[in-house]
Amino acid sequence: MKKQFLYLLLVLVSFNLGAQNEKSIDNYKYIIVKERFDFLKEIDQYQTSSLTKFLFEKEAFTVFLSNESMPRILAGNKCHALMANVVDNSGMFFTKVVIELKDCYGTTVFTSDSGKSKEKQYKRAYHEAIRSAFESIIKLNYSYLPIRDEALLSHERNSSVVLKKPTAVASMSKKDEINVVKEPLINAEIIPEKQPQEMLYAQSTPNGFQLVNTEPVVVFSLLKTSVENVFIIEDKNGILYEKDGIWIADYYQETQLIKEVYLLKF
Repeated sequence: MKKQFLYLLLVLVSFNLGAQNEKSIDNYKYIIVKERFDFLKEIDQYQTSSLTKFLFEKEAFTVFLSNESMPRILAGNKCHALMANVVDNSGMFFTKVVIELKDCYGTTVFTSDSGKSKEKQYKRAYHEAIRSAFESIIKLNYSYLPIRDEALLSHERNSSVVLKKPTAVASMSKKDEINVVKEPLINAEIIPEKQPQEMLYAQSTPNGFQLVNTEPVVVFSLLKTSVENVFIIEDKNGILYEKDGIWIADYYQETQLIKEVYLLKF
């Protein structure tokens, strides 16, 4: 039993780490622009954040300032967005900036070419430099391409994991189909097909969180792991992890694998 759980945890960890390396700017629909860039003293000073947001919106991104209300998919997990920041590298006689795009792990996905301006008035200088730096982002010809797993997995209540038959192999024989179903190893991310059961609310604990419902009753006690958005479910042989804005609990009751889907509010 423990070996099954450890294998499941390792697969999910590997999937999460691998996904970080495979994504490009085209795999992100959302951009979050810092409300105040580090080199400025005030929020949206010289309208630098507003301009940056406007430029990304022109390239068909869905953009939010970091102090704005966001859809639930982003409010619960910033990993669906890239964080946009403007970095000031100005000299004595000119204004010079670059635009950085980082993912939720702090990894730099893209850094623009330097944008420069010799304007002496701050607002004009920063606007000209930001627009100049943004030219290299325009050249990327952004087109949103969401990542989708080719093989979707579901499970049966007797704890076996069944690989769905892809459309491309609809003509496979019954014998081949049985061999696929008997495959014991998980080789793709599990994507649940059912709707979230309920909203749970996270309360911080020394080693993680406890999740309570509206009654309130503690549904799960979670222990942190070294992987973001992957938790060990304490006192249960299982884990809880995030996928596309929803949270999936995989755990064993005796010999039966249970899968439940939740929405979380941190």
